[in-house]
Amino acid sequence: MAELIDEVARVRELRAEAPAPDRASLAPGRARLLHAAATDRRRHRVRVRPRFVIVGVAAAVTAVAVAASLLVGRDDTRGMTTPATLTDGDLKGMSAAELLERAAEAVEGRPPVAEPRAKQWIYQKWAEEAPDEEAVEHLGDRARFSESWIRYDGSAHAFEQRDPFGKLLKLHVREMQLENGAEGDDRSPREMYRCIATLPADGRGALRALREKDAIADEKGATRAQNDYSEISVLLGADIKSPEGVAGLYRAFATLPGLTVVGHLVDTAAGRRAVAVRYSDNDDGDRDTWREWLFDPETFETLGVRRVRDGKVTGGSSAVTLALVDKPGERR
Repeated sequence: MAELIDEVARVRELRAEAPAPDRASLAPGRARLLHAAATDRRRHRVRVRPRFVIVGVAAAVTAVAVAASLLVGRDDTRGMTTPATLTDGDLKGMSAAELLERAAEAVEGRPPVAEPRAKQWIYQKWAEEAPDEEAVEHLGDRARFSESWIRYDGSAHAFEQRDPFGKLLKLHVREMQLENGAEGDDRSPREMYRCIATLPADGRGALRALREKDAIADEKGATRAQNDYSEISVLLGADIKSPEGVAGLYRAFATLPGLTVVGHLVDTAAGRRAVAVRYSDNDDGDRDTWREWLFDPETFETLGVRRVRDGKVTGGSSAVTLALVDKPGERR
């Protein structure tokens, strides 16, 4: 039993830092890239230009959701209108361009909010879209969820170690120096947030800005559209997004070929209903596997991303909770 506990603890530790196995989402960290390569047989290594500031830090791409309270502020909702929730009927026949324009219009009308403080922590809890069956057998539903904390300035990361029965064993806090390329490929949530804030509101302008900044070195043999997708998906996976730039990001996403809207709402592993935007122009050699980006059908916040093959979800993760807190171990 002790050996099992140790093994599970190591698995949980790895999961706390592992992103969904997608080319762009793997860019944030070499260590996480190596872990994903071992588990997902990835063949591509993504290089990131250290001079650029948007390469993401995050414990899972897809954990990625920006809670509405963070985008619009917890208290100040004056002047806002609540968009209608999309239904299955709305999605039938809707193009990706139509959906993402609707999403852009919904987010760009929101009032600006104060940027998080450097010493605040981002708490994330997410659900695995395709949990390991052996882990589920040993741990039950807990194997589907992971949690972590990262300081907004990128100076520390934290995660909890628990036994197979859920009892807290230790809160691990590790110092990091993610800003200004101090630790290679990674960047802090603060750098990500500020970069998104600079994006123009129109899609073509935002796309040009991303190409000029060259977040991820172009992959040899990949198409221009695939390299654009790598740039955009890194930002879609940011922990906290500046509302000033999200509209342009969505519109830039809409310019890409190979995007379709799944004609009905889907259920995420976190138990939430979501709109799925499918990207079919993959760059990993597996043309039978799609990436589906998940959006809230009312707020249009990014909820996560998942891999789908033959109608079956094979990987990814989706948001359960995202909040700003004052210290690691604290939840909202």
